[in-house]
Amino acid sequence: MKADPNAQKLLLDLQGIDTTRQQLAHRRTHLPELAQLTELTRELSTLDGDRVRAQVEVDDLDRDITRLERDTEQVRARKDRDAARLAAGVGPARELEALQHEIESLDRRQRELEDAELELMERRETAQSTLTEAQRRLADCERRRAEAEASRDAALAEISEQEAAQTEARKPLVTQLPADLVTLYERIRDDAGGLGAAPVRGGRCGGCRLELSGSERARVKAAPPDEVVRCDECRRIMVRTAESGL
Repeated sequence: MKADPNAQKLLLDLQGIDTTRQQLAHRRTHLPELAQLTELTRELSTLDGDRVRAQVEVDDLDRDITRLERDTEQVRARKDRDAARLAAGVGPARELEALQHEIESLDRRQRELEDAELELMERRETAQSTLTEAQRRLADCERRRAEAEASRDAALAEISEQEAAQTEARKPLVTQLPADLVTLYERIRDDAGGLGAAPVRGGRCGGCRLELSGSERARVKAAPPDEVVRCDECRRIMVRTAESGL
């Protein structure tokens, strides 16, 4: 294939733009914020589980405390009624004696319920501290996730802006180059991991970085300036410049 030497050099500019676009695409999918967000999502799931368990324990204790308060109030009310009847002194002595025994029994029951309630309230205080800490850690993780999301969005916006600029810069270059040269370059670039053309520098192919053999160096050196030469090893287009060392 033939192509004006200046067009071949423009091909290096096109490759530079495409390399930048490829780097931007790689950066888009490998932002550190993405890995950070993945880790934060796992951490949030764990912390939310801790919060839910702590909340369930507090709720269970609240329910038990409420039940004990209700039972205590019922015992206290019955004891007060019995005490009022006993104080009135109305009724047979045997019945009044039975009331006295019942009051004593209710008094013991009230103390048992109050002791149990006190124990539950102490446990509830500890459970509430655990819940508060779980909520604090969860809120802190959510804050860090929001910051990571904002950082990710800013980085993606910057990448999009740079990609748009590179795409605009590419258009005039493509129109200046021969269509068949662009077609060959694109095909090689697709097959060679994004690098379709590279300069020859110091007798080395800029694509595979290998030094040209004696015969290949002679072939490239003898090729007319408008001849599109390709590397025998990597098959990429080799563009000759003043730094080729041929």
